[in-house]
Amino acid sequence: MITIKNKTEIEKMRKAGKILAEALIKLQKAAKPGFSTGRLEILARDLIRERNAWPAFLGYADKHHKKVFPTALCLSINHELVHAPAFPSRVFQEGDLVSIDCGVEYQKFFSDAAVSFTIGKPSLLAKKLIKVTKKALDLGIKKIKNGVFLGDVSSTIQKYIEKNGFSVVRDLVGHGIGRALHEEPSVPNFGKEGEGIKLKTGMTLAIEPMVSAGGAEIETLDDGWTIIIKDKSLSVHFEHTVVVGPRGAQILTKI
Repeated sequence: MITIKNKTEIEKMRKAGKILAEALIKLQKAAKPGFSTGRLEILARDLIRERNAWPAFLGYADKHHKKVFPTALCLSINHELVHAPAFPSRVFQEGDLVSIDCGVEYQKFFSDAAVSFTIGKPSLLAKKLIKVTKKALDLGIKKIKNGVFLGDVSSTIQKYIEKNGFSVVRDLVGHGIGRALHEEPSVPNFGKEGEGIKLKTGMTLAIEPMVSAGGAEIETLDDGWTIIIKDKSLSVHFEHTVVVGPRGAQILTKI
């Protein structure tokens, strides 16, 4: 069932989103060559907890996993697409393409966001991949308003990514969010105009294009969590939590 949020609930989500947005900015600044993923994980927990909120991914379990997620961050590097735990053993290297995905729970409401960036100077491919995916997210969000078909949003994202020579990952999608980290509806990054549900004012969605510089096929590593691009192409992930309004969308995970 798709839930409509009232003003009080949206304000709680907005607070969760602000906490998350501020944390992601600080995490991105901290990630340098030689800095470990474990240190970034500790910093993330501290930044969120000092604001009287909770890192939503830490201890999370869904219907696909019998064990709980072990870290506050999904910290994916290069051809890792999503869901890589921020285990302490890895160290960032110059040129790494990093995606940080994180969630915040505040007063029983959730926000979810992701950002991709390079450690040090980006390659030309990484720079274009980041720019295109971020732009695709922005274009998709600009399509959102009351009465619009979800397929219009999904199609906009897909067309821009594919026009620029990249692949949309189809096995993973965005989602509704609010009282739970994952709610209905599913929000694909591909689709056809005029299809899918009609968006309504008060719906809250996590829009998250996941994009590969090569093929779109994915696989899960032996840790049971980390999802990679099968052909080991570079990949990026951007995400915002938004609320549908009568004339447009408000981004709740942006300062």
